[in-house]
Amino acid sequence: MSTIKPQTEGQPFPAEIPFLNDLGVEFLGMGNGEAQVALNLEHRHMNSWMVTHGGITMTLLDVVMSMAGRSLDPDARGGVTIEMKTSFLQPAGHAGGRIIAKGKAFHRSTTMCFCEGEVWNGDKLVAKAMGTFKYLKRLDIAKKLEHE
Repeated sequence: MSTIKPQTEGQPFPAEIPFLNDLGVEFLGMGNGEAQVALNLEHRHMNSWMVTHGGITMTLLDVVMSMAGRSLDPDARGGVTIEMKTSFLQPAGHAGGRIIAKGKAFHRSTTMCFCEGEVWNGDKLVAKAMGTFKYLKRLDIAKKLEHE
């Protein structure tokens, strides 16, 4: 994706999300309605057949689509997944491999964004997804935290 802003080496993931940090997800960039993340596959990412667990694939798709949509609105603090459909085309890979997730926003309303995503293992498309996300503004988050 040529329209995403490349990540500066050594910079942390753009949002502090402990789950993504624990998985080892690498932020590659986001901008202009597109985003990319990657994951170097380890034994801990495998299922009982020793291929990447479907939950890993779905997590990458969820995150990259949300990021793609969020890149269109600088005031968005975060996104909540409203709906997501994933099609698994083939196993995502084995320990020692690397997968890349690519997301793109294709329609945006005032508070919602519709996105698509793909996970690639080299030149092999392993999964596709579509998702709908509701975005929260920074003020919405601050107000919510005041009432908790």
